[in-house]
Amino acid sequence: MMKEEKYEDQVEGRNAVIELLESGRDINKIFILEGEHHGSINKIIAMAKERKIVLTMVNKTKLSQMAQTENNQGVIAIVPPFDYCEVEDILENAKQREEKPFILILDGIEDPHNLGSIIRTAETAGVHGIIIPKRRSASVNSTVSKVSAGAVEHMKIARVNNINETIRYLKENDVWICGTDMDAKKYYYQEDYKGPIAIVIGSEGFGMSRLVKENCDFLVKIPMKGKITSLNASVSAGIVIYEAVKQRI
Repeated sequence: MMKEEKYEDQVEGRNAVIELLESGRDINKIFILEGEHHGSINKIIAMAKERKIVLTMVNKTKLSQMAQTENNQGVIAIVPPFDYCEVEDILENAKQREEKPFILILDGIEDPHNLGSIIRTAETAGVHGIIIPKRRSASVNSTVSKVSAGAVEHMKIARVNNINETIRYLKENDVWICGTDMDAKKYYYQEDYKGPIAIVIGSEGFGMSRLVKENCDFLVKIPMKGKITSLNASVSAGIVIYEAVKQRI
């Protein structure tokens, strides 16, 4: 029996593929479910033809075998590996937009659903870029892309060897580092995010690592009034990100 072909670098779902097409990123091929020629699928077909991207119609069984997510909505785009940027590119992005750096550092977010959700929130909030470690972290894949609703195509993401060295580099460039920690003395709304800022979100189960925590300029916490003492990482990120947005408007 032949081994089924698997595509590691692909984008699934209608909105995600539309965002991919609009971003101008290279696309090798798009697979579409046979018989799907209505609504947003027609838009995808038209955009693909305009960019001269190969379109292949496949049956439901084939598409399901290729899929890496539960709901591909009848469309899968095959793309080259995600093009991670450098931390310098994130700082340059802020400079080009004539804004003070607004950066997110994810310390060990291993769930691709959380990563995708955080990317979506960060993009809508105007974050200049996201920094993730090469180890102990989810990478950008089809699940992340779909959960982000295509926001990953508009977000600069740097993948670094050492988060602590990156934090030191950001400090050298006058960026303040804010860590989120349940034992912090101040609540998130009591701090100032108007200047150059990088917000650190820790892992789902353990929070920030000890060294990352020690390298933060200040720590903030989110009030907890119930019996459960922690929030989902993507929810925590959204709360603090939008406090910064409110202050920076």
